[in-house]
Amino acid sequence: MALPAPSAPLPKAELHLHIEGTLEPELAFSLAARNGVPLPYADTGELRRAYDFAGLQSFLDLYYDLMAVLRTAEDFTDLAEAYLERAARQGVRHAEIFFDPQAHTARGVPFSAVVEGLGRALDRAEERYGISTRLIMCFLRDLPAESALATLEEAKPHLDRITGIGLDSAEVGHPPAKFAEVYAAAAELGLRRVAHAGEEGPPEYVREALDLLGVERIDHGLRALEDPELVERLVRERVPLTLCPLSNVRLRTVGTLADHPLRRMMDAGLLVTVNSDDPAYFGGYVGDNYHAVAGALGLDAGQLRELARNSFLAAFLDHDEERRARYLAEVDAHPDPAA
Repeated sequence: MALPAPSAPLPKAELHLHIEGTLEPELAFSLAARNGVPLPYADTGELRRAYDFAGLQSFLDLYYDLMAVLRTAEDFTDLAEAYLERAARQGVRHAEIFFDPQAHTARGVPFSAVVEGLGRALDRAEERYGISTRLIMCFLRDLPAESALATLEEAKPHLDRITGIGLDSAEVGHPPAKFAEVYAAAAELGLRRVAHAGEEGPPEYVREALDLLGVERIDHGLRALEDPELVERLVRERVPLTLCPLSNVRLRTVGTLADHPLRRMMDAGLLVTVNSDDPAYFGGYVGDNYHAVAGALGLDAGQLRELARNSFLAAFLDHDEERRARYLAEVDAHPDPAA
């Protein structure tokens, strides 16, 4: 495959992306009409104005309510296709995509419809968009651990499509330790393991995710900076952190992008990556996040290239090191990391 043209954006992997969080208002209204689902908003403008969140929970309330429009395999295919098209325009070459099966099966949507619908889009992502993909099934941490175990059991017929498991939703009050049993069961099945920790929860949640869940990446991890010993460990063990700057500002985890600790984390030697989280809700896709932090934090071309390289180094491409090397070569050959 040819290296990028000079005008192409910096090649990158996206490792922290909730597919349900790519549901743009226009698609939400289109799916609502197709499925006969009433929405409590007059139009897309009114819906966008609802994206003024006071914090994580206020976002989650709207996020789960809006999922009501996702009913069929076709809906999930359309959702994934829309994301892949946008991601390709922003330089994404590899995407490891989260999905929340419990949020759908609880509404009567079959597990198979979700996975097969997403799979139709992901199976042709490389041919259509030049993007390789992985699918990561996340558990909702505010539900009982027994629900996660049941979901893992339901996933077993579909493990040919699922690379790993994750843990998301409301963090505070739901420590990683709660899910030690399901993570052990997933490890026995050969699934890769990640978890949200240290976004709103304390540094101890990051440590629990490492020690009790055996995770290979930490999603967010901002509050790890509060614990110097934990930072030393993350640096020593080269544990990737999947940061989502625009999300952190929109959910008021940090005040402004200028306050974001990304640059300090890089200076500390942490293996950090930039991602978009739930881009339809947080004001930008992954390329938008790169541009935003570059401007707000004064990142130079070398630092942007480092972030892009980190994204491929942190990706679950262990079985395909040739592909990883090709992506890294694309980053190194790119003439303008700020593009």
